[in-house]
Amino acid sequence: MKLRSLAAAAALSMLATSAFADGRIAAALDVPVAAKTKVVAGGAVFVCEGAECVSAQAPSRALTAVACKALAKEVGRVSAFGGEAKSLDADDLTRCNASAKGGSSLASAK
Repeated sequence: MKLRSLAAAAALSMLATSAFADGRIAAALDVPVAAKTKVVAGGAVFVCEGAECVSAQAPSRALTAVACKALAKEVGRVSAFGGEAKSLDADDLTRCNASAKGGSSLASAK
């Protein structure tokens, strides 16, 4: 009886995990971040370092132009945003970058 309960609990645990962790999403940035940064966008935690932001276990709702826009608002323009099965197209990237954080410090110094 205990073994059956443990098996049922393990099965439920795997189902719950797959419902919340759909996959990896990566974003390529136009301008690298100055320091390692964590950003929450679309329900996913992105770790940004250099010219890339990665969420290792993002929910499917994080693979949208809205989530990309939230990320761009924090770290700057995004040139690519996607996962294993889907990537944002040019129109979505345009929407994503509509309110992106300002350019590099070089641009603001001019």
